[in-house]
Amino acid sequence: MFFKQLASKESSLSYFFGCGGKGKAVAVDVVAGDEEWFIAEAKAANVTINYVIDTHVHADHYSGGRKLAEMVGAPYCLHEANRSRVTFPFEPLTDGRILDIGNVKVEVLHTPGHTPDSVCLLVTDIRRGEAPWFVVTGDTLFVGAAGRPDLAGREVEMAGVLHDSIHSRLLSLPDAVEIFPGHQAGSVCGAGLSGKPSSTIGFEKRWNPMLSMDKAVFIAALTAEIPPKPAEMERIVATNLGK
Repeated sequence: MFFKQLASKESSLSYFFGCGGKGKAVAVDVVAGDEEWFIAEAKAANVTINYVIDTHVHADHYSGGRKLAEMVGAPYCLHEANRSRVTFPFEPLTDGRILDIGNVKVEVLHTPGHTPDSVCLLVTDIRRGEAPWFVVTGDTLFVGAAGRPDLAGREVEMAGVLHDSIHSRLLSLPDAVEIFPGHQAGSVCGAGLSGKPSSTIGFEKRWNPMLSMDKAVFIAALTAEIPPKPAEMERIVATNLGK
């Protein structure tokens, strides 16, 4: 298995990983302007980009996912909740779906809260073993923090949904599972993000202050520290929806 993390604009983190032996790969949370980087990395690794995925419709940066998918002839994937929102064809992701990337298997976990369509991607390398290796957490769970719940409105309700997603879908994973979030310190998509671009489920359980709170305290804390909305958020979201 190969794995690349790309630190990009607005403190975003994008991902490119897959199976070198079978020549398959997936690109995740591509930022507009970085498309050629993924194409160059695919060429260097002698792999085909089989899926391009956005973990949710982004509000802080323009996505390059759809453009990259068109450039390489791969499906562009979003959670199925976006069927009535976007104006272009996409491949809908459903909770529990397994994407076959050669010896790498990617399970889609629907984790609403930051946005209703948010997903995480649980990754297993079957040559390494049957246990999951890492999870790409998008804007659901960060190192040291949790995603902001207000971008879809109803921030108190969505904070509760986010709490449930984190505890039922992520903290139930083995402690050794690594996490790779969608942002690091400097992003407006959460408060208190660490500058470290990865962690583990076990470390976050021990040290992430948001994860030791009961639901009511979590909701109060998360809604009390909401950063300013991203600049040009409405325009960015509209563009990412194809409007």
